[in-house]
Amino acid sequence: MAHPRTFRFGIQVSNAADGPAWAAQARKVEELGYSTLHMPDHFGDQLAPMPAIMAAADATTDLRIGALVFDNDYKHPVVFAKEIATVDVLSGGRVELGIGAGWMNTDYAQSGIPHDSAKVRIDRMEEGIAVIKGLFADGPFDHSGTHYTITGMEGLPKPAQRPHPPILIGGGGKRVLSIAAREADIIGIAPAAKTGNVDAETAQDTTNEATARKIGWIKDAAGARFDDIELNCLVFAVIVTDDVATNADLMGQLFGVGADEVMQSPHVLIGSVEQIADELVERRDRFGISYVVVQTDALDAFAPVVARLSGT
Repeated sequence: MAHPRTFRFGIQVSNAADGPAWAAQARKVEELGYSTLHMPDHFGDQLAPMPAIMAAADATTDLRIGALVFDNDYKHPVVFAKEIATVDVLSGGRVELGIGAGWMNTDYAQSGIPHDSAKVRIDRMEEGIAVIKGLFADGPFDHSGTHYTITGMEGLPKPAQRPHPPILIGGGGKRVLSIAAREADIIGIAPAAKTGNVDAETAQDTTNEATARKIGWIKDAAGARFDDIELNCLVFAVIVTDDVATNADLMGQLFGVGADEVMQSPHVLIGSVEQIADELVERRDRFGISYVVVQTDALDAFAPVVARLSGT
């Protein structure tokens, strides 16, 4: 296997009261052994991800930075490529370039950005990735597509990481995951939010069975390339507890699935530090998922798992 499948961990952070608080939070993430600070990319109550990840890099030494994931529809790929390359240069090559086709209804409705069909958004994302990679390559770049036309453009600056920062494509549908299998260095396995909302249908796409199906799509599309891909999963709930049964039952009611299914879902972690660490090892054996990102509220509680498993 070309990719070592050793564990690393990230945190998804959205906000802080001011610059010093944001910098302190980033330093704590690094001190606790997390590999990467990620941000969401939405228009609600959060800091704008591009300046915020640059500030996080400035406050730290080795912490990697990125978004889970930047929405291709929110920025023209020429603008996005220039900004990402700039942050990669200024951070000393610490960017992970997460990109997706967009999904959240409220972002589109409130901003007035057209919320096109899934097919159009995914077509546009695929074309956007081609533009970004082309601008990161050496020499002038041309592209004539349905959504973007680029003429003789030299993408400058070039990113510090060559040929480009690791590309992370996140999604839950067959077509997005198949594109990721061909184009990405890291694949973020997510629930398919077909309705554009976080609802029961979305929650039920987080099960063990759903994840196995997604891994199958990735393997089919990647072929021999699968061994080079790092598999990523965003965990929505981490509960460090000795009362597994009660918490699994409550979480099952929230997700609309049985407690057993909750315990098997890669998007939920419930148990003691030892139980969670063992479960992550088992999931890696089952799915190949070695890059796990948790939410801000789990930063401290999950840190002993990070210390136990990172790099193993």
